[in-house]
Amino acid sequence: MNPNTPLLLCGMSLLSIFPTFASDTAKDTLNLQELVVTAPLKTNPDLIPLNVTQITSEQIDKSGESSLLPVLVSKVPGLFVTERGFAGYGVSGGSAGEVNIRGVGQGNKVLFMIDGQPQWAGVFGHSLADTYVANGIEKVEVVKGPSSLLYGSNAMGGSINLVTHSQNKDGLTGRARAMFGSFSTQKFALSSGYKKGKFSATLSGQLDRSNGNRERSAFWLANEFAQVKYAVSKNWSLAGMVDMTQSYAQNPGTLQDPLENMWTDIFRGSGGVYVKNTYDICDGGIQGYINWGRHNVDDGNAPGTTPKDYLFHSTDYNMGFTAYESLYLWNANILSAGIDFQHWGGHIWNTDKADSSVRSSEAWHHVNEVAGYVMMQQGFVHDILNVNAGVRLQHGSTYGNIWVPQAGIIIKPGYNSQIKASFSKGFRAPNIRELYLYPPANADLKPEYMLNYEISYRQHLLNYKLMLGAAIFYIDGKNMIQTVRVDGRPKNVNTGKFHNKGFELEASYLILDNLQAGASWSYLHTDSDNLYSPKNKFNAEVTYSPGNFAFTLEEMSIWSMKNGNPSGATESYSLLNLRAAYTFSSKVPVTLSIKVDNITNNHYEIIYGCPMPGTTLMGGVEFKF
Repeated sequence: MNPNTPLLLCGMSLLSIFPTFASDTAKDTLNLQELVVTAPLKTNPDLIPLNVTQITSEQIDKSGESSLLPVLVSKVPGLFVTERGFAGYGVSGGSAGEVNIRGVGQGNKVLFMIDGQPQWAGVFGHSLADTYVANGIEKVEVVKGPSSLLYGSNAMGGSINLVTHSQNKDGLTGRARAMFGSFSTQKFALSSGYKKGKFSATLSGQLDRSNGNRERSAFWLANEFAQVKYAVSKNWSLAGMVDMTQSYAQNPGTLQDPLENMWTDIFRGSGGVYVKNTYDICDGGIQGYINWGRHNVDDGNAPGTTPKDYLFHSTDYNMGFTAYESLYLWNANILSAGIDFQHWGGHIWNTDKADSSVRSSEAWHHVNEVAGYVMMQQGFVHDILNVNAGVRLQHGSTYGNIWVPQAGIIIKPGYNSQIKASFSKGFRAPNIRELYLYPPANADLKPEYMLNYEISYRQHLLNYKLMLGAAIFYIDGKNMIQTVRVDGRPKNVNTGKFHNKGFELEASYLILDNLQAGASWSYLHTDSDNLYSPKNKFNAEVTYSPGNFAFTLEEMSIWSMKNGNPSGATESYSLLNLRAAYTFSSKVPVTLSIKVDNITNNHYEIIYGCPMPGTTLMGGVEFKF
């Protein structure tokens, strides 16, 4: 092959997205000594100046959780998720599953993605907590701080990328798991993968059901995932995936304002295809995706009152494409360029319960967004110092243009240490509800945004057995959308602001080959009235694996969290959880497991008026082949 062919092909890929820019640093796999990191679609997180936490498939498996959100809370300093009970997060009034990173998150300010595809409802803009399941997930990469340079709106406070499992071993592999426990809870999961030559495929399914810890809080969920990949050559590959979730959740309301007949019935789907290229001097690709959903809701009624005579319905979509290319033109330099396009919106209406053909309150709306971005990183002094800078220009059909800058440095004073310092901007565009629906709507709203300043330090000692980490941050939020009274009527306006500052400390120590301990503490000071943002959050974990046994003891403490109590009192609590497993050595490994949560049977309410369960027990069996 002509030696200039890779450069020509990279140039053609770059010209196809000219004149704007995207980002994909380094290579898809980079050995970071602790583990092998498979990058998200657009960037390798170790090569950007932001604070990143990665959760591996081993950690997900050991947790025994079928939902990813409890795993995030226990593994990521500074991250917190709301819960209203034992199972199911729901949508609509009284829903839970809101994710806050460093006190930023309310109103969908943390972007969830599956392999880089944005996952949120196109009408109301909210995240879809019940769809973020462990089924088919290889790892989770959490960026704490604005990710809007790469992903645009909704990544204002951070981003969480769910990286799906790929079959890398020739032949057929699989696993099956069943768990049973408190509140008649049942959880089943089945997955399989196949690889032959250039072709690979994975298929998995999950089914959960529970009566919940309160009357009228039943929940069930089914999830199906499929992915196929084909290596056209050593430089080009194709892939496609589809992920679907069906869920039903009842909501009993709060103890102070109980509800009857309140339920949500949801179907969500996500699909995508991509083409990727990988050469010594460049890599990149083009990805197309769609996320869609159907929601049916009964808003319920207070006990003893007449049930509502209507049902609420919505359908929504979020579709688009991204094209990106990274060039490695000279030593220690990475130049990344690309373009994004996104089209999102949906339809809402009510139907009469007595006659479903009677519709009311119908509305259709959509929004278009297009963006270009560029990011460059340059290393100096034998890669001891790396300087990173980038900018994004995004145009929205409802709000016009917005610039998103980011800059930072990465310093490696020693082989086992790293310092990151960064400035970044994040933003969230107003959603359709805020723009057009219901009395407070205001079509002239502008995006919310925040400026983030951060320094982090990470040190490895004792031949990588000991890790110490620390981070400090300051966040300046502006243009927050709030509902105020204008001329005697409620109206959404860009009037709010906030200032968050704090620090995070973490450490882990491999005491013996089969004994490991870790802990983290995050502190947040804010001048806002944000709910569900703990002032202090402490996590500790000890893992011991003698022979075929495996034990994990976890502790989490929350201090001074506003949970909606009208008196203004804050919530503080501590939880102690135990995981234990035994694997039978055989041709087909069989693992028996048990997990006990809230061993000390503490009473606590994350959302005011929604008591969380006391001690809960789950046991299960898993087969691998």
